[in-house]
Amino acid sequence: MALMASTRREADERSFPLLIYVLIPTMALGLESFVSLHFPLFAMLDLPLMVVIYFAMTLHSPAGSTIGGALMGVAQDALTRQPLGVFGISKAVIGYVAGSLGVRIDTESHGTRLLLTFLFVLLHNAIDWVLVRHLLAEPMIWNWVRELLRALINTLVAVAIFALLDLAKSRE
Repeated sequence: MALMASTRREADERSFPLLIYVLIPTMALGLESFVSLHFPLFAMLDLPLMVVIYFAMTLHSPAGSTIGGALMGVAQDALTRQPLGVFGISKAVIGYVAGSLGVRIDTESHGTRLLLTFLFVLLHNAIDWVLVRHLLAEPMIWNWVRELLRALINTLVAVAIFALLDLAKSRE
C-alpha cells in the first residue's frame, strides 16, 4: 500500500515482466547492429544507451544500473567496430548516474526525462570521445554541432520509446 511506504522509492515501486528485461535490450542491440549497417543515418541513434537510461531511471538501483550498463555496453562493443570496453565503460557511468538520480528525483515526468536524456547522451558521447581520443590515442573528432544534433535526435526518440515502455510496467 502506497500510504504505508517509508520512502518515495517504495511508494513508486514498479516492475516489468521478465520477458521485457530480456527482449528490450536484445532488440535494441540487434537493431543497432543490423540496421545501422544498411542505413548510415540510423547510426546517429544509440538504442542501447536509451535502454540503459530508461531502466536505470525507472528501477532506482545505481549498482544494478551500473552492471546493466556495463553489460549492455560490452555487448554493443562486441557488435561494432569500437574497441572492446569503451561503450562498456561509458554506459556503466551513465547507468550509475541515471540510477543515482532516479533515486533522488522524480524521473516519471516527460520534461525531466527529456532534459536528463539530453544531458546523458552528451555525457556518454564525451566519455566515449575521451576514452578513444586520449586513452587509446585513436583519431576521433569532436564536433559540437553534430553532437548536439545527435543528442537532440536521441532524446526525442528516447522520450517516445520511454512512453511506450511505461505501458509495460506493472504496479506491485
